[in-house]
Order: sequence, then C-alpha cells, then structure tokens
Amino acid sequence: MLFGSSGIRRKFDQTLVDTALKVGSVLANQSSDIIVGMDTRTTSPLLAHLVIAGIMGNGGTAHVTGIVPTPTVAFNTRTAQAGCMITASHNPEEYNGLKLFNPDGSSFTLSQQAEMETLLPTPHWADWQHQGTLCDFDAIGPHKKAILEKINLREGLPVVVDCGNGAGCALTPALLANAGAKTTCVNCDISGHFARPSEPLKEHLGYLGGMVRETGSTCAIVHDGDADRMMAFDNRGRYIDGDHLLLLFTDYLDAKKVVTTSDASMIVESLADVRRTPVGDSYVSEELLKWGDFGGEPSGAWIFPTISLCPDGPFAAALFCEIASEWDVASKLDAMPAYPILRESFVCENARDIVSSLGASSPTDGIRVADDNGWYLIRASGTEPKIRITAEGKTLQKAKEMLSSGRDRIRKGKTA
Repeated sequence: MLFGSSGIRRKFDQTLVDTALKVGSVLANQSSDIIVGMDTRTTSPLLAHLVIAGIMGNGGTAHVTGIVPTPTVAFNTRTAQAGCMITASHNPEEYNGLKLFNPDGSSFTLSQQAEMETLLPTPHWADWQHQGTLCDFDAIGPHKKAILEKINLREGLPVVVDCGNGAGCALTPALLANAGAKTTCVNCDISGHFARPSEPLKEHLGYLGGMVRETGSTCAIVHDGDADRMMAFDNRGRYIDGDHLLLLFTDYLDAKKVVTTSDASMIVESLADVRRTPVGDSYVSEELLKWGDFGGEPSGAWIFPTISLCPDGPFAAALFCEIASEWDVASKLDAMPAYPILRESFVCENARDIVSSLGASSPTDGIRVADDNGWYLIRASGTEPKIRITAEGKTLQKAKEMLSSGRDRIRKGKTA
C-alpha cells in the first residue's frame, strides 16, 4: 500500500525518487494545471523537480510555489485542478513524501488514492510536440490575504512563534505580524534541518513555557515541518493538549457539528454533535465534504471548511491568537472538564501485520474497544513503523486499566 493516513511518506530512497516522477505524470494525465509546493527538507527540491518533470513530460502545466506550508498549496489548488506538496510533515528529516489535493483543499479520497496506485506502474509520456510548461506561482499572498480577512487581533498582542525550521517560516511569522501581533520568533529560519523534533509534542518543547513567561507573551504557537499542524501554549506558559485545543476551537466557533478522530477525548460530545473517523486528517477532510462545521484531531490538525478542507496551521495559529486576544485562555481551560488520556507508542517493524492479526480490517484504522467509562485504541502508524495505543477513562485508574488491556492484547497478538 503506497498511501498512508496522510499521503505518501517514507524514508528518502530510490523508491521515493521513482514514485515522485510517476506521480507527476499520473497527475497530468488527469489534471492539466497543478500547483506544486515543498517544505524545507534537503531532499524536497529534488523530489519537487521530479514531480514537475513528470507533469511537464505528460503535457501538463506545473505552477511552482517554492517553499510554502502544505495548507498554502491546498488553499491555492482552487485556482488549478490538483495540488501536490512535497513533505513528510512531522516526520524526521530523513523522511519525505507527497500529499495530493483537490481544488476544494481536500486530500485525495481513498478512491482517488486507489486509482493513483493502479496507474503509477504505467505512467504516460507525451511526445516532443506536446510537452508541458512550468511557471512560478505566488501562493503565499492569496493565502495570507484570505486569513487576514477572517482574523481580528488586539494590536500589539505579544506572541511566541516556533516554526521548527519548517515551511511555516515562509508564512506564519509575517502573517501574525501583519495581523497586529508582536512576535518573538524561535526556529523561524529556513535551514533544511530541524533544531527540534518536528512533531509538536510537549516533550519536544520544554523551553517554550519559560519563553512565554519571560517575554510576557499572551500565548505561543508551534508548527510541525509543513505547518499543517498547530499546537499552542496558554498565557501561563502551559502546553495545551490537542483534546483541549479541539474543545477551545469548538467553543469559540460555536461549532454544532464536529468531525474528529477515534483517538480524541469523549469530552467533545458534551459541546457538539460528533462524527468520528479513523486517525488521519484525510479521513476528517473526506467526512467534512458531507457533514460538519469544523474538524480536527488531537495531533494538531485543525480543518476550517470556511477557508479550506486541508488542516491549516497558519489559520489555526491566527485564530488561536484571536481567541487569546479576547479570552483568558488559561482560565478558560481550567474550567473545562478533563478525562485522563494515556498515549504510548513503540517501534515495531511488522506493526501492520500485528494489528491486522488482532482483527483490524485496516491496521492504520486499528481497533477501538469502549465501555461506558472509557476506551482504548490500538493502531499501526500510517507514517512510521510503530504501534500506537491510546486509552481514556473517566478516572485515571480506568484509563490505566484500558491502557493495560490494550498492551495485553498486543502481547497476545505478537505471540500468536
């Protein structure tokens, strides 16, 4: 299976190089105008050029953006017929990949992915008289303008911005400054290497709480490698977990219908009607095509249909700053209910086989077991050789029991 839970992703190798060229050709076979962007990884220019070569070699037009966030490519795909972003998102630098988008900003659906995989072995090449064209494309300008039209910040709002040396550097610092924020930037230079692990987890960001307090900032916002994710710190310098960011956005937007994933907290049901999908922003995006006001997952992928059906980290950052302009976020979070959620993952080269052996119809969708007081989810990562376990309970003891049950089930699967 070539596609994971969010596009094509793997360690950089010959297979990925060959795939990039073929993907370009197949995209041009179905779409004449294609937006192509890339993140800051050292391998991204090569893969972008290969995708562009594939598009042109099949007679298509490649609109090339350079380094931009993934949601910027998705937003601008409305001016074309398809979009392609070269990125491995939050994965380490040795990974890279491709994300594919429709004109409404949604990721390629499962049926589109299946069709792509069928066509890749036999790419089509136009003759010398029908080669395609390449043109530069300003993607940042339209995306920034659209966000600024929807956001209203308090002038001089002090904000810490950490882009993790990823593609967010090309948009978010300037976006927030243009919106009126006073930004303190860290890891906002495009270097090709990440000064911290790209995934915006609490354990990777221990320095930010102190920076918020030292600078007197109202909040901090954090991106992953391609800025489709956004996580945040409150005005007391506390990391906000993804489940409570989901609640915060739902509350502020007064969203009545929310799409989220199988690993999100039970608490969101207290604020809105909820539909759950397997883990992966592409599933959330696909469900939002049919239903919902807002969607997201605790990993930090937030989808706002009013701007795009792609997780939009820069828009989420600006919206969070607007919330911080109006609310005492720390007090708001303290008033929210909280159930203990425990998450574990461990490296396992045959993760998919083990999860499938437990009875999962799809190893990356996994198995979710629930009762009235808690649940656990076992799934294979769609991007790394890992098994992930998530457990929640109305009490810490219940959450621990559910986590233990999940571990026991995996052990039995490994020894079966």
